[in-house]
Amino acid sequence: MKNLRIAILGTRGIPNHYGGFEHISEYVSAGLVKRGHAVTVYNSHNHPYKYDSWEGVNIKHCFDPEYVIGTAGQFVYDLNCLMDARRQKFDVVLLMGYTSSSVWGRLYPQNSAIITNMDGLEWKRSKYSKPVQQFLKYAEKLAVKYSQFYISDSRVIKDYLEDKYQIHSQYIPYGADVYSEQEREQLTKKEAKKEDYFLLMARMEPENNIETILTGFNNSNSRKHFQVLGDTGNRFGKFIRHRFKNDERIEFKGAIFDNAKVRAMQNSSYLYFHGHSVGGTNPSLLEAMASEALIAAHNNPFNKSVLNSDAFYFSDSEEVRYLVETVRREGNAREMIKNNRNKIAFQFNWEKIIDEYEAFIAECYERKHHERIIPNQR
Repeated sequence: MKNLRIAILGTRGIPNHYGGFEHISEYVSAGLVKRGHAVTVYNSHNHPYKYDSWEGVNIKHCFDPEYVIGTAGQFVYDLNCLMDARRQKFDVVLLMGYTSSSVWGRLYPQNSAIITNMDGLEWKRSKYSKPVQQFLKYAEKLAVKYSQFYISDSRVIKDYLEDKYQIHSQYIPYGADVYSEQEREQLTKKEAKKEDYFLLMARMEPENNIETILTGFNNSNSRKHFQVLGDTGNRFGKFIRHRFKNDERIEFKGAIFDNAKVRAMQNSSYLYFHGHSVGGTNPSLLEAMASEALIAAHNNPFNKSVLNSDAFYFSDSEEVRYLVETVRREGNAREMIKNNRNKIAFQFNWEKIIDEYEAFIAECYERKHHERIIPNQR
């Protein structure tokens, strides 16, 4: 296989200090470098990591005015990244998402194979106003039009793209590493009381059903604590903190990017609540599965396509309250944990995911240069 020059755009940068696309970009870029490819990841100049390389990955820092002008700055940042990428003559450009990049589709490097990871139906997110949702539908169309190849991180997204746009996308989910014996040994009783608290980990956004989950817990008679991981600095986060300030059982821990600590907390939780209702295969869900957490998930096709029958499901706060008061970690629950761990080991492990990215990237490069692929003109 030819060693390729690959660029990854569309994230705030690596190592991950933000979210899903940063998470997978971190693993995939480092994995591709180990396989002999030259990989460049574009970072916001505001990213806390200021060096020019990480784990063998070339880091390109681009000006990002989001901190000055708000959301519009994301479009400027993506434009700055693209203009630099045009000068670098990459074999392949991998765009993580399309929200603020597809409007620049006409500027995508013509001689590079353009692959877009199509994200998770961004226009469905309830945090966005109607005009923004309409724009995101338009951005999705532009991403389809100006990209040559597509990745879906969920089978639900893959089916949606095939049905709506009649395009084939390669299904490649996120990955995780199974909980190791070494990790198990590092956890002491003092650091975490085993199975003594409920846990959720999410960005503070309405579609992650945080209010639903905490309302259900708030209404329960549980004596356990509920630990919430996520930055509560945004407007919705402040609302959530205020809404539940009188429940001393609910503890807001802020955002934690120490993966070992997060995995230990997931492993030690009594029940892990996953409220994400929009998007593809969510990385925090896979991490919870890998960390041998017992999972209660919001009842939607995205979560069910990953968990199948190996989770408890809820649709409203009353069902959350019922789970809080009735779930016992025995018998069938232990079997769920084991089954989810096996899914990580055989279906969602990082080596397999990186192999799939490498194979698809190589295939796209070959097709681009042998079939003269041009963007879709839908």
